[in-house]
Amino acid sequence: MSFSKRVINIVNEEFEQKRLKNEAIRDQRLLEIYSKIPEIRAIDKELSRTGVDIMACALKGKDGLTERINDLKERNFELQRNRASFLFANGYSEDYTDLHHDCPKCQDWGSSNGKLCSCYKNRLIEEQFKLSGISNLIKTQSFQTFSLEKYENSEEMSELLHYAQNYVKDFGTIKENILFVGGTGLGKTHLSTAIAKELIEKGYNVIYETAQNIFFDFDNDRFRDRFSEEEPISGKYLDCDLLIIDDLGAEAVNSFTVACLYNIINTRLNKNLPIIASTNLNSKEIRSKYHDRITSRLFGEFNIKLFTGNDIRKIKK
Repeated sequence: MSFSKRVINIVNEEFEQKRLKNEAIRDQRLLEIYSKIPEIRAIDKELSRTGVDIMACALKGKDGLTERINDLKERNFELQRNRASFLFANGYSEDYTDLHHDCPKCQDWGSSNGKLCSCYKNRLIEEQFKLSGISNLIKTQSFQTFSLEKYENSEEMSELLHYAQNYVKDFGTIKENILFVGGTGLGKTHLSTAIAKELIEKGYNVIYETAQNIFFDFDNDRFRDRFSEEEPISGKYLDCDLLIIDDLGAEAVNSFTVACLYNIINTRLNKNLPIIASTNLNSKEIRSKYHDRITSRLFGEFNIKLFTGNDIRKIKK
């Protein structure tokens, strides 16, 4: 279970920028206050000597150390009270020059007490949604919005829904490949999106993309600068926790796309990284469109789930 390195880097950079922004605001406010209220600059200078004063107290020996430390604490409390009074008298809040944080719980570091903060995890999930390719789809397509009432064959669709839900539940232990087969408007994309949404929220690196766009990325990588320090765009399709290929068969099939598809399937099978593919093609059309090396894996290594019935998008109209 892991978010992609790209997502983690993006969020870490964002949190670092938050800290820098808030520190800059604090520093700017201090300069403002020092120019308007010189007494506060003097107080802060005294407070900054606390560490040196504690060391001086300790060097005088153990006798009377507790009393000296208590006197120092009382002095600091008095300085802080005076500081707050000066701010209030000049129309400022007591915490005006404090370092403020977007998230007080983790202070914008992303973790608290050795655990990831909820603000950090939420940003990872949001960013993974963006990079997964389903950021728009998840607004309307989830397990909760998959209405069986829309389907005439509701019993069959109920079985597919439960299968998809169990797939998410068992994902950490069972690495199963799926081929969703059926015409348009039968729920293939909806269930694929719902699976992706649930797994991303659990912290998995899921990539959802059309077959056409996937092969387009591989094609772009063929002509990229080989000396470039950037990683190939297509690498994400080979390494993510789950790859969902939508609309397989709608792409222009040629020797290059066939080679790419074989590479994706073969590489991910060898790495035990699952694939979910959806297609509008029937088995005969799949066999005529792709090489035996591909069809043997699709029909031999994938659990085939058939979607039947009428296009619900036409029914709703």
